[in-house]
Amino acid sequence: MKIAFIGDVIGRGGRRTVANIIPRLKDQYEIHLIIANVENAAGGFGVTEKALDQLDLAGVDFFTSGNHIWDKKEGVRLLDARTNIIRPANYPGDAPGRGYRVIQVDGTSVAIFNIQGRVFMPPIDCPFRTIDKNLGQIGDGCPVKIVDMHAEATSEKVAMGWHLDGRASLVLGTHTHVATRDARVLPDGTGYVTDVGMTGSHDSVIGVNKKTIIKRFLEMRPARFETAGGDLRSDIVLADIDNSTGRTSAIEHIQMKMEE
Repeated sequence: MKIAFIGDVIGRGGRRTVANIIPRLKDQYEIHLIIANVENAAGGFGVTEKALDQLDLAGVDFFTSGNHIWDKKEGVRLLDARTNIIRPANYPGDAPGRGYRVIQVDGTSVAIFNIQGRVFMPPIDCPFRTIDKNLGQIGDGCPVKIVDMHAEATSEKVAMGWHLDGRASLVLGTHTHVATRDARVLPDGTGYVTDVGMTGSHDSVIGVNKKTIIKRFLEMRPARFETAGGDLRSDIVLADIDNSTGRTSAIEHIQMKMEE
């Protein structure tokens, strides 16, 4: 099974890029499953039904998210209304939506998990204990297990990769919007990358208008964030996974540019 994970989709430019690159992605790499992190897909903050519909139509099969999934009221409602989107599993209490789902891909059960880090992030439940609990709930009947580790700190993501080596097929870091280019297969067969990167304007500061961000750093006052629009690209991680064992045999990072 070949899986493509598309890095954090930022605003309208990111959605346009996804629609542009997916036909080429499928043609060149014969992808079986496409997953995208969409917590910033609508205007750079949260999701809307229109944004998810556009990405569905473009060919994305499943959506993960992160701390910004709560930024739009409409997006929170969609966590229960749609079966192909999840939020971080370690939010406490009865948060809307689910932290993992099991889907069928060409007859193979695939479990997709979303976990959020705590270092430099909101103080929520332990991601390590939560993913252990989630994996226990899945059991052995689902060979392919994919984890989106949405976190700020590199150390926390690396620790999660080692924590899950041999128990998850893939551990893919998201959130920073900066691709780390450290894709590798860990000793017990788990594919790992610290951060997939982003899909949207690379003529920006992590997807946001660079002049606004520079001004904010210089003046240290609040500023309205606006998504940027130039140099549209998509950071993508591709992985080959054995359907029966769930072990990753190969993993690589690629970047595809928007073509007019």
